[in-house]
Amino acid sequence: MKLSDYLVGLIKQLGCEDIFGYQGGMISHFVDSIGRDGKIRIHTLLNEQSCGFAACGYAQAGNKVGWVFTSSGPGATNLLTAICHAYYDSVPVVFITGQVNTTEAKGKLNVRQKAFQETDIVSAVENVTKRAYYVCNPLDIKRVFEEAVSVASEGRKGPVLIDLPMDVQRADICISDLRSYTKLDVSNKKNSDDIVNIVSYYLQRSNKPVILLGNGVKTEGQQAKARELVNRLGIPAVSSMLACDVLQNECPYNYGFVGAYGHRWANFILAKCDLIISIGSRLDVRQIGGKKENFAPNAKLIRFDIDEDELENRIKTDEIQIVCELSQVFEYMDLITTSRDYTDWVSKCEYIRYKLCDLDYTVQNNIISRISASCSDVDIISADVGQNQVWVAQSFKVREGQTILFSGGHGSMGFSLPAAIGAYYAVRKPLICFCGDGGLQMTIQEFQYIKAFKIPITIFVFNNHSLGMIRHFQEMYFEGRYIQTTNNNGYSVPDFKAIAKAYGIRSMDIEEYWNSLGCSSDEPIVVNIELEETTYIWPKLEFGKPNQDQEPLIDRILYNELMEL
Repeated sequence: MKLSDYLVGLIKQLGCEDIFGYQGGMISHFVDSIGRDGKIRIHTLLNEQSCGFAACGYAQAGNKVGWVFTSSGPGATNLLTAICHAYYDSVPVVFITGQVNTTEAKGKLNVRQKAFQETDIVSAVENVTKRAYYVCNPLDIKRVFEEAVSVASEGRKGPVLIDLPMDVQRADICISDLRSYTKLDVSNKKNSDDIVNIVSYYLQRSNKPVILLGNGVKTEGQQAKARELVNRLGIPAVSSMLACDVLQNECPYNYGFVGAYGHRWANFILAKCDLIISIGSRLDVRQIGGKKENFAPNAKLIRFDIDEDELENRIKTDEIQIVCELSQVFEYMDLITTSRDYTDWVSKCEYIRYKLCDLDYTVQNNIISRISASCSDVDIISADVGQNQVWVAQSFKVREGQTILFSGGHGSMGFSLPAAIGAYYAVRKPLICFCGDGGLQMTIQEFQYIKAFKIPITIFVFNNHSLGMIRHFQEMYFEGRYIQTTNNNGYSVPDFKAIAKAYGIRSMDIEEYWNSLGCSSDEPIVVNIELEETTYIWPKLEFGKPNQDQEPLIDRILYNELMEL
């Protein structure tokens, strides 16, 4: 049997129903086998990076493994940005790359390249994948793919890459000769006493506890359990930006997200608390600030994480670290009770939010809030990187069942549109996509895909005719030298409505959208939102300052009042 024919049936058994990719010579045997079999749907976006982002969006929206293929050389290297996104944000994706014949490969020769479009992609990605395989023996094909899916989807999730030489794809195999993967038992199940006793002990002695929820809650599919825990204990909860959709807007204990661009009140609440129970958060610099000693200085920190390596970055010298799957955390948290009454602490948190909630509200925040109100029946929202991402995190009013897709750790501009395409195939429902004018131009060719396949995505373009976040940096730190970020300074923006029309996509300004539509369109739509060039993200933290002392600085009397509550 031809190996590529066998491989299609194998990946179908491993859960592959949709695969994203771009055809090429060195992957053509595999693609031909998929096409002839007809049981796996192929989605060909118009750039390999977009294909990778689409597979990530599919995995993030569907809580399943994503699949993507490309050819060798530039096809493989164009995947690198999407691979990094999947690695840093813990997204399980199998990246399959074609490769030159093993007989043509340079092997250990010191030449730069022996065959056309030959690139050692395995070495290039080994530091940003959970595992990278070069399959030179056809008998290993079953073992490698079974292992790859297991590695990608278990523990802390993430990408794997499998490099398939062309002669391996077309090899003739006997199925009974293939080697299988034997899964090792690497479970790290904790005794319930490890969690219950520790958390109960510190909760009982805490007057101002806070639960901090991170992206791990989403990647492990524990959103419902997190909501149950917060509501049952009645403890104020905050999140990282990527986890801003874990708690619904209506949750009475949801106090927003923390960090450099987080809600002011959330950062004040952390600054005042005496106990932080962190679940699935890396607590990186964007969350805690540039100086660790400024972060929640009076709080005991308990950290739950599935990845022991992340805990090497200690935030507090005396922090308590527990490595385990978050499903265990929430399972054992069900056993925790406390006799403490936190009503006074919740009241103080409410007062802090009341005093600060209107200080930084911009036109852009209002637009996001209005859009969210009109999109109650939309389950998946994607956001790009830049100012639009923060406005969405700050002001989208999340309802039950809604998920927001971000590119967090790698911060990849151009992510939102192809991620939304991939997410559509996971949920098969209309969705919305937020972009800035800069990020959209990086993957704007996917207008052709959404038109050709009638993907019901409403694309909101926040168009300030500038690279707004960097323009703001230049205003603050470079005396207003707007080099390569604004009109007439090396950056420019096209007429997005005219481009949409050229692709045959309906387009409009935001005013027409308010008057005519909700979000559940059955066709792609581009909504252009014209903004002033000088848009800002507020609040914003100056590096090295405590998180609660964000720009623009609030009145010192109010600041001191809130800190002394």
